[in-house]
Formats: sequence, C-alpha cells, structure tokens
Amino acid sequence: MSMGSPTSKYAWTGPLPEGRRSWFNLVLGLGVAAWALQWSAGGAQLSWAELAAGIPQILDFLSRTLPPDLSILNRLVDPAVETIQIAVWGTLLAVLPAIPLSFLAARNLQSNRWVYQSTRQGLNIVRSINELILALVFVSAVGLGPFPGVLALALHGAGMLGKFFADAIEEIDQGPLEALRATGARPLQVIVFGVLPQVVTAWIAVVLYRFEVNLRSATVLGMVGAGGLGFELVSSLKLFRYPETATCIIVITLMVVVADTLSSQLRHRIQRKGAH
Repeated sequence: MSMGSPTSKYAWTGPLPEGRRSWFNLVLGLGVAAWALQWSAGGAQLSWAELAAGIPQILDFLSRTLPPDLSILNRLVDPAVETIQIAVWGTLLAVLPAIPLSFLAARNLQSNRWVYQSTRQGLNIVRSINELILALVFVSAVGLGPFPGVLALALHGAGMLGKFFADAIEEIDQGPLEALRATGARPLQVIVFGVLPQVVTAWIAVVLYRFEVNLRSATVLGMVGAGGLGFELVSSLKLFRYPETATCIIVITLMVVVADTLSSQLRHRIQRKGAH
C-alpha cells in the first residue's frame, strides 16, 4: 500500500487565499485579531506574575481545607436534596412558558414580524440577566429560602429554553408543514403533527442539559440566601471552617458529576432513538 501525500491526508476546512489581495486580507485580519486580544488582555489586567505571586496564598488556603470534615455529611443531606428540588422545579417552570414562546419566536411559524421581533427581544432581555441578580430580586420579594432560587432559575431558564426551542423549530424540514397546510390543517394541527414530531428529541436533550446547568446554578444561588448547599458553603466560609467548606465542595462536585453522567446517557439514548 503506497503512502499518500500529506496534502491528500490533511486538508484545510476552508479555501486557501488566492491572490495578493486575499493574502493581504488574511494577514490584516490576523493582525486585527492579535491587537484585539492584546487590547482585551490590558482591560482584563491579565498578569501571570501576579498569579505566580498568589500561588502561595492559594496553597495556604487549600492546606487549611485538608482534611475535609466528613462529620457534617449528615447535615448536608437535606441541603443537597433541597438543591436538587430547586433545580427540578426551576427547570420545569422554565419549560412551561418556553414552549408557547418558542412558537412565537420561530420565523418559519410566525408571519407577524412585530410579534416575532418582540418575542425574540423579550427572550434576549430575560436571559441576559444573571441568575444571581434575579435571585437577589426574588429574595427581597418573597424572603429567604429555596423559593426565590426556583423563581430565578425559572425566569432565566425560560429565556434560554425559549431561544433553543425556537432555533430548533426554525431548522426543521418545511415539507411536512407545507403538506399539512395544503390539506387545510389548522395552525394547531400543523404544530402538533408537523412541528412537534421533528423537534421533541432535540427539546428533551436541551431540557436535560438545562437541568444540569440549573443544578450547578442552584448551588451558587444559596450564597445569596436562596437555600440549598450554597448556603452551607458560604456559611462555612464566613465562619472560617475551611474543612467544612471542602466537604461542601466535594458533595457539590459529586452531585454535578452524577447528574451529568445520567443526563448524558439519557440524551444519547433519546438521540439514538430519534435518529431511527
């Protein structure tokens, strides 16, 4: 078997520049990108020297967390369960408004440009607000506890899922929709029999991924009084009980790993079934 040439084995993913003008544009683009990176590095105050100087403080903090205080594991069971409950309800309450909003935000289903643009911009505004800020607002409105965490995740998640759902609708095959419309099907029938069968697999995968994200976010929302493991984590930090902090971090990490593993397996099974 003869060896193939390097050019036949490896190929660029895009066309090579042709002519002096194309090469000039490529070099100019690379120069602008390099300048933008340098400019953003200055604004972000990137300093490897400061990071190197701070390594002893990082090691000192880590040494204070060891060994983890495993005696508090029993105390962390209820906050861990509460964190999962916050993520579950935050995801569920995000899905409910995201589904109808996605039909209004899909260009191929919504002929009214004003409705389409206003729904899209509304989803942009909702998801642009960080969950922590939303949690602070809801904590001031309904008080401390897991409920403001649920509301924060639900509102932010509605914006995210609404966009993902709408994008999935815009990528579907238009043939079945046109065939249904040609037979006189009503808009609701077009959605039920033409749209949903094509997007339900992608929607379920996105919802499972969103649950993973909410589980991670729920651990952080507790830091602002929204319940869950985050509240235990920030309490141990404030009291300088660093071994307890390490235990909280271990529990959070295990929860996220388990949720990620289960969710990934479910997504793969759903995608394989949807492909057949």
